[in-house]
Amino acid sequence: QVQLTESGGGLVQSGESLTLSCGISAYKFTANAAGWYRQPPGKQRELVATINPGGRTNYLDSVEGRFFISRDNTKDTVYLQMNSLKPEDTAVYYCTAGTFMGAHYYPNSKWGDGTQVTVSS
Repeated sequence: QVQLTESGGGLVQSGESLTLSCGISAYKFTANAAGWYRQPPGKQRELVATINPGGRTNYLDSVEGRFFISRDNTKDTVYLQMNSLKPEDTAVYYCTAGTFMGAHYYPNSKWGDGTQVTVSS
């Protein structure tokens, strides 16, 4: 069973940076994709960034150029570097293991507890 451990959230001011980490165990990490979702207060969960096994990345339009997803296959870990944070980035962030079918990303792991990111103005 895939186990996800997210960390790195916190309270920051607008314009600051944070890096989230996600350890994905019991999973053929190098052969599969991963992604980060977020759920802002009172809103639905949305896909923020994905990375395929070859390292190709995709981003939500609103974070393009500010957020960067990466993976370390030696540590079975996925990262989300978040720069120039804005109050609207405030959310609980979740990582997932998943697969691509065509251009679409499908998570195939259970949701973890997530990590809270709060950006003050």
